[in-house]
Amino acid sequence: MLRQAAVICCEDTRHARTLLNRYGIDTPTIAVHEHNEASVIPRLVARLREGEPIALISDAGTPLVSDPGARLTDAVAAAGLRVVPIPGASALLAALVSAGLAPHPFTMLGFPARKGREREEQLALAARLPHTVVLYESPNRLVDTLRDLAAIAGASRPVAVARELTKHFEEVRRGTLEDVAAYYESTPPRGEIVIVLGGASEVAPSEDGLRSVALALRGDGLRPREIVQRLMDEHGASRNLAYRLAHDT
Repeated sequence: MLRQAAVICCEDTRHARTLLNRYGIDTPTIAVHEHNEASVIPRLVARLREGEPIALISDAGTPLVSDPGARLTDAVAAAGLRVVPIPGASALLAALVSAGLAPHPFTMLGFPARKGREREEQLALAARLPHTVVLYESPNRLVDTLRDLAAIAGASRPVAVARELTKHFEEVRRGTLEDVAAYYESTPPRGEIVIVLGGASEVAPSEDGLRSVALALRGDGLRPREIVQRLMDEHGASRNLAYRLAHDT
């Protein structure tokens, strides 16, 4: 397909060229990412209308899955043109297969926000869902995210961290949030990382975890009434427990 395409859309043309050169593919490339999609997509749709085949690849994994491409495929579909998937490497599916946790149902949350209320809400959602949750994370933020999840979901919640899937240094480490965080604290990770978190039904959030959340919220300046509501809404705490923790911190 890459040889037959009129042009190959990619995140980074220099990165893509490494792959294309390896297989002797000289098809022209064009960068398509969040900073130029608005201007590039209409021209690509026009070329498709004229019958030109266009390919879309990402730097790693599958386009659209925490990678660029959604706006382009939406525009193509809206124009009544074909979008044809060609299955390939997917860190999401590879992690689910190798994690040793229930593979379905599952929720894919992508990369969590780096800080602030949005991050708190995303990790709280991951912690309280009753089925497997998949997140992507960068190596330098992995330990912080595992620690934050342990504070919310409980240190004993099962987790698998899959690293460099389908590549030479592939690794899958399974255990509790506490154990896996400790491992990567002493052995800094590298490469592409997927976190597969066991569902809340497997190990319920602990009172110690909820207390840690209440302390963090108090540190952010929230009043007890606000802490009670957050513990109930975002972490599934009962009203009595939330009230006690909010006033004990």
